[in-house]
Amino acid sequence: MGYLIGADIGTTGTKTIICDENGNILARELAEYPNYFPKPGWSEQNPAHWWKAIRETIPRVIAKAKVDGMQVKGIGLSGQMHGLVLLDKKNKVLRRPILWNDQRTAAECDEITTKVGRKKLLDLTCNPALTGFTAPKILWVRNNEPELYDKAAHILLPKDYIRLLLTGEYATEVSDASGMLLLDVNKRSWCKPVLSALQIDEDMLAKCYESREITGRVLPKVAAGLGIPAGTPVVGGAGDCAAGAVGTGIVKPGIVSASLGTSGVVFAFSNKVQKDPKGRVHTFCHAVKNKWHVMGVMLSAGGSFRWLRDTLGAEETAEARKKGVDPYDILCTKAARAPIGSEALIFLPYLTGERTPHANPNARGGWIGLTARHGKEHLIRSVIEGITFGMNDSLTIMKEMNIKPKEIISTGGGAASRFWRKMQADVYGHKVTTVNATDGPAFGVALLAGVGTGVWKSVPQACEAIIKTTSKVTPDRKASKAYQPCYELYQRLYHDLKAEFDAMAEMVAD
Repeated sequence: MGYLIGADIGTTGTKTIICDENGNILARELAEYPNYFPKPGWSEQNPAHWWKAIRETIPRVIAKAKVDGMQVKGIGLSGQMHGLVLLDKKNKVLRRPILWNDQRTAAECDEITTKVGRKKLLDLTCNPALTGFTAPKILWVRNNEPELYDKAAHILLPKDYIRLLLTGEYATEVSDASGMLLLDVNKRSWCKPVLSALQIDEDMLAKCYESREITGRVLPKVAAGLGIPAGTPVVGGAGDCAAGAVGTGIVKPGIVSASLGTSGVVFAFSNKVQKDPKGRVHTFCHAVKNKWHVMGVMLSAGGSFRWLRDTLGAEETAEARKKGVDPYDILCTKAARAPIGSEALIFLPYLTGERTPHANPNARGGWIGLTARHGKEHLIRSVIEGITFGMNDSLTIMKEMNIKPKEIISTGGGAASRFWRKMQADVYGHKVTTVNATDGPAFGVALLAGVGTGVWKSVPQACEAIIKTTSKVTPDRKASKAYQPCYELYQRLYHDLKAEFDAMAEMVAD
């Protein structure tokens, strides 16, 4: 039997899995690495850490699975989207990559909108200029580090830098390329009018493939170090959101996923290009050939819950350690003691700015409505409610676009707690399910590797064969009605405080 490897080059670490040709995951490994924050709102990493993580985790999953590495049939790559990797002519990394959650490029977003035109940009790339995207980062380097930019010969995304080291090929694929703001999302190819307007040389960009296509083969010297065959195919793979959708079966109409990781992603499959005229949600190419997806992203979903745990959850963390359980389980148990709405306590989860629906790097988080009656259980529940309300913002916009979910698959940390799944069902007003596949992007690209190497005929066929529903929660009408005024208040508070957020940002600039 052959084996498939999927690797997800994430923001906090690289997760690698190995599975057999029946989709059974045999082993998984994680290698973590640091982030760098040189200034407020800036976020960078060292790509040498990504490569080290790949070189460590691939041999480890092979050894842990107790399989013959020479039977590895294909590799799929996923990764954090939007990051800017600049290389010179000799493939030397010119600076630490600027990451998806970096907020320094507000001026460059304005520059892009002016040079291209907002409507034309939306028509061609299906998205407005946002600070997280790659194109503004390119312009920032050109505007602020011109001598360095003059040395640049290649522009790659994080996972595609790893592909280069594995195969020697400059390649990307349509789902990840969609988030660069340089792809014609309708035509699934580089957008010449935008490149021309921004004076970015197309020769600096990688060749663009469909996600299941073979983009290169592992070099002999690299293969020897990994313990796999020289020439092992590496498929296009996908950006982490599209890869996670494949890994949870979001490959047909009517199914939406709500993924609660560090960021929160609401992801809807689409047979055609569907755009929000206000640009509040993203329209990208799917990892399924000639299909698309609509996606809303909140920047600090699970990140807000982790902040709560790390800042105020020492007691719960200690209790969890004694009981041998996850601290988040203890936090959710305490949250369940508070009533719906947390007695009119609202938490705004904008700890790192916000993308959907506000596209505001200056947005700030906080509690509104604290009184002497509120206890810790209210604080915890209000954070979980605020995150869920933020996810519902994306779902509300999608409904305005006539995207009609039949079910919502919950993934990530929010899927682990039945309390949180019930809250999601009540707030969204839809059935919330979980599936048997919990390894997200890494598993998704392993499936793409299987499709690319002939194990399955298509991505939908692979998902249908492997991914099954494991739980269902239906919304309670009374609870949904109780959440509605809380959600409406949550929405109003952002607009009431927007000017104050800008003032706060000015106070801590640099």
